[in-house]
Amino acid sequence: MPVEVTWWGHATCTVEDSGLRVLTDPLFVRRLAHLRRRRGDVPPPEAAVADAVLVSHLHSDHLHLPSLARLAPGTPLIVPSGASRAVPGLARLGLPVTEVGPGDEVRVGRLAVRAVPALHDGRRLPLGPRRSPALGYVIDGEARTYFAGDTGLFDSMADEVGPVDVALLPVGGWGPYLGHGHLDAGRAAEALAALAPRSAVPVHYGTYWPIGMDGVRPHEFYAPGDEFVRKAARLAPRVAVHRLGHGERCRPEAAR
Repeated sequence: MPVEVTWWGHATCTVEDSGLRVLTDPLFVRRLAHLRRRRGDVPPPEAAVADAVLVSHLHSDHLHLPSLARLAPGTPLIVPSGASRAVPGLARLGLPVTEVGPGDEVRVGRLAVRAVPALHDGRRLPLGPRRSPALGYVIDGEARTYFAGDTGLFDSMADEVGPVDVALLPVGGWGPYLGHGHLDAGRAAEALAALAPRSAVPVHYGTYWPIGMDGVRPHEFYAPGDEFVRKAARLAPRVAVHRLGHGERCRPEAAR
């Protein structure tokens, strides 16, 4: 059965592998605080159907409690260590929660999910000490799929992640300026060259933008996907890049 990836917008993806559905960083709202969804419909109910959910870090656009509340009872959550203490609302969801740190592995049926490091401030903002790491995940089934979450480029990335077939890489953000611990299109292409998967899907761009800032550096909203495709063609020409629209899916080529 081929691996299938659906991009719902921002960092929210469904990875279907070995007959199982793994959902990443679900965000199912039109508006979040000062952010408004400017492209793509709010994901439909089918997007919340999952055999497991991966949360990369505690920022509210990645760990969003109202979106997690849309999951079916009993849906397992895999979250960074310290998340339950930092976000008490997790316990009130009534869902089974497994906390992990870099190197930890969790079984989801026939899949193995391994947590890997990310270079990002993983704490719950705007308050709270740094109690929880930011993570990426490698989903190992018929293919190895790397979901990077939010991360900057770091020297040991390829070694920490290991061999992968598919990479879901952030290439932008939700504001006119990217701070430390993020990938823009150029740095994401450098990461792609280091990781050397067979296929890649750019994510985390072109979905949310601050209200009232439509005219401030709008190219940072629209351009990262196409820019990543161009730069990846130069730095990692053997990688097949699938630039999806919101709600679109693809079947990336896998090595196995």
